[in-house]
Amino acid sequence: MADGGEQILVVEDEPSQLAVLTYNLRKAGYQVRCAGDGEEADLMLLEQTPDLVLLDWMMPGVSGYELARRIRARPQTQDVPIIMLTARAEENDIVRGLDVGAHDYMTKPYSVAELLARVRAALRRNGGGGAETIRVAGIEMNTGTHRVHVAGQEVALGPLEFKLLRTLMERPDRVFEREQLLDRVWGRDLYVESRTVDVHISRLRKSLGPEASRLRTVRGKGYAIG
Repeated sequence: MADGGEQILVVEDEPSQLAVLTYNLRKAGYQVRCAGDGEEADLMLLEQTPDLVLLDWMMPGVSGYELARRIRARPQTQDVPIIMLTARAEENDIVRGLDVGAHDYMTKPYSVAELLARVRAALRRNGGGGAETIRVAGIEMNTGTHRVHVAGQEVALGPLEFKLLRTLMERPDRVFEREQLLDRVWGRDLYVESRTVDVHISRLRKSLGPEASRLRTVRGKGYAIG
């Protein structure tokens, strides 16, 4: 069951899929708002900020990709978790979705039980904790504002890259195996392939720019920062 009746916005242009998602999310204890297309969803987001967005990627008009871009561009919604629902399983499509700010993705057809597990994990990850500032060399992170500065310049990180960087920075020089990072960043409620960690590490290195060398690959072990 949901912990506190969190509100989820479901954006899906297939009525049967929308009905299934709505039924199961409400049964799990969530408040659900529904939108049949990207334009309607965009208006609903301006009216009220949800706790999470389930977003169909392939929609006519305003696509899921464009809607995700708008969500990330607005201060009031930039931290809202997005789980994209897609019939396209090619790695380039998935990476494109993650690049624009999606937390996670589900490939259709998907298991409702797994989807609910991913929703729970995404909401937990976004719950946050006490704010603090963490520094490793020229990298500075504020866990309250979710802002990261590298060599004095603010850099934009997606939600998963932020969580990944935070996990590493909280234990500098500790080597984390891929499985440990999967548990801490993605959660134990769902299965994510270990190569997903490598994709996000690569993106994180690009964001760290002059401090990228601080993020080390330890051959046969995993990753560390320091």
